[in-house]
Amino acid sequence: PPQVQPFLPQWLAQPKLVQKRIKENLVPIGDVPGIHPKLLKKLQMNGIESFFPVQAEVIPAILRSASNGYLMGQGGYRPKDICVSAPTGSGKTLSFVIPVVQALLDRVVCQVRALAVLPTKELAQQVSKVFNIYTDGTGLKVVSIAGQKSFAKEQEMLVQKKVTGYCSLADIIVATPGRLADHISQTPGFSLTQLRFLIIDEADRMIDDMHQNWLNQVVKAAFQVDDNSGSNRLFHRTLPGPVTAASSCHPQIPLQKLLFSATLTQDPEKLQQLGLFQPRLFTSVYSEKKLLGDGTEAEQDADEKYTLPEGLSQCYVPCDLNSKPLILLHFMLKMKFSRVLCFTNSKEASHRLFLLIRAFGGVTVAEFSSRLPPNERHRTMKEFEQGKIQLLISTDATARGIDIKGVNCVINYDTPQFIRTYIHRVGRTARAGKTGLAFSMVLRIQERRFLQMLKDAGITDIKQHLVKGKLLKPLVQQYEEALSKLEKTVK
Repeated sequence: PPQVQPFLPQWLAQPKLVQKRIKENLVPIGDVPGIHPKLLKKLQMNGIESFFPVQAEVIPAILRSASNGYLMGQGGYRPKDICVSAPTGSGKTLSFVIPVVQALLDRVVCQVRALAVLPTKELAQQVSKVFNIYTDGTGLKVVSIAGQKSFAKEQEMLVQKKVTGYCSLADIIVATPGRLADHISQTPGFSLTQLRFLIIDEADRMIDDMHQNWLNQVVKAAFQVDDNSGSNRLFHRTLPGPVTAASSCHPQIPLQKLLFSATLTQDPEKLQQLGLFQPRLFTSVYSEKKLLGDGTEAEQDADEKYTLPEGLSQCYVPCDLNSKPLILLHFMLKMKFSRVLCFTNSKEASHRLFLLIRAFGGVTVAEFSSRLPPNERHRTMKEFEQGKIQLLISTDATARGIDIKGVNCVINYDTPQFIRTYIHRVGRTARAGKTGLAFSMVLRIQERRFLQMLKDAGITDIKQHLVKGKLLKPLVQQYEEALSKLEKTVK
């Protein structure tokens, strides 16, 4: 039967296309209109001379939406929400950090005006680090509430109680959803009534976790009337509705949502939960038209929803369950792979594989798992980036969106069950225009389904890589010794 095509709202059906080839489309930072000299200088000090295509499109768009200052006066139009769908490693963080910092440069009173919400602690840490670089010396205060510090300590960083009432100590907050919801409900004086930018990074994952209901709490807190701040009576906001004469004579602070994701959902119902206002979509996820010999265009698969980094080579290795660890050892020891990020489908599998490779010896290996405290994960990541660790074994949750520098190769030790998982995993290598390898170990019974899943997503350039049994033979004896050593310790 023919498939029913979902009706896509126009903004999804006709997005603004952004070049996916990063290297050939770099834009010198001086050529992007409207960036404050202070920030241009900071970019240069951080070694950034050109923007990636996503940044060159999105930064001016956000800046334009705040061109009349972040307070919108009478007759001002409410800025449109912005969605950005681009592969990991294409520079999404700076795309919101630069314009948000610039829009807030001339603020007078410290209030929470920008809030970035990220799915994990590590990601929140990464983003607040970037915000700190670009707010340094501007007087803007960045506070991270992602559970790195105790709840009470975070409360002290957020608000201060004065005789006249509470005052905010943060202009920009970077948070994880759970922690944010706790502060909204439990921290006295924590106010989002002046919030101007709500940034949702890794948005698809955040929508999937929507049962936490954090977004509704944020929106509710943003439209609440503050009791303790008499000075703000001038600016109060009402929930967006039709523009009437009465509604337009009160200046309102608009709340603008900025969504970023490698795999933005196409599901209109899920998107509806986000309550977007006349959104604009910027995407580098599109299929390129192929020219036929006679000069006419043939539409390649228009359903291609995902883009992979350009310098990525993909292979899959048909195998059986018992040969998987041997194949991994073969890659590491005989083919001398280094800086390998290896994915399993569970914490238990990660831990067991880590113990096994360590018992075998000859490979510097570490695990990157939510079992470990954040400081240890941080240390592991640093050592991997410095090349001290050759093999880093991880689960999806831990590595999602994290910018681990210098990954030469991604190995899917367990086949990913969903195309989104595949995209996010292999997107850890070949970042920012570099080259990288991705190997997927696929059990013979999974092979058909795996290749079909890729084909459905428009990914056809994956090669089969066979590892012959005779190559693995020399490893077997030592492997069995390592196994029996493990059995003893595990018991």
